[in-house]
Amino acid sequence: MGGERAPWRAGYRIKMVDGNCLEASEHRIKELRAAPGRAFPGKSLVVYEPAQGLVTDVFPCEDGHTQERALLGPVLTSVQKNDRWIADRHFCTRAFLTEIDARGGCFVIREHQGLPWEMGSPLRSCGRTPTGQLAQQRVCVVDEQGHKHLFRRLQITLAQATRDGDMFLSILTNLPCQVSAQHVAQLYQNRWKLATAFQH
Repeated sequence: MGGERAPWRAGYRIKMVDGNCLEASEHRIKELRAAPGRAFPGKSLVVYEPAQGLVTDVFPCEDGHTQERALLGPVLTSVQKNDRWIADRHFCTRAFLTEIDARGGCFVIREHQGLPWEMGSPLRSCGRTPTGQLAQQRVCVVDEQGHKHLFRRLQITLAQATRDGDMFLSILTNLPCQVSAQHVAQLYQNRWKLATAFQH
């Protein structure tokens, strides 16, 4: 219908994924609201595509206490070649990153401290972003079958700490080197558009 917005980068389908939970008490079953063991609302993983300005996929779970990582299996079945997935560190698991890579998709995901990787090259400075100094390096992540996956690891030394007090922010990506580190950092920074979609 001609309603698409300009793509963030030609040839890629941008998909942002995050968890969403109905937390307000009025969403609980009325009969259980006063019970000590009352049920919590469900949780879902939501996929938002900024080119359409729409949520295009939802992966629901009836257990509101479920961790987001436990729901990644169904998400992986939807990964297609040339998808570009953007997510926070809760989605930074070895299985998620390497399976996206194996399926021909791309990702820009904040690093989780628990992710095992081997250094392929030392950090080297590659300029600045609006939020701080940027450096990058090559790292290797080995999947459960023993196959090696080479990724880029970006580290931003922030000019101002995050609300959690972090002065460093690390991002992992398998985007080709033709995509600059600054562009990768900007893609991750645009994650806030998904939170805005939740509000809408």
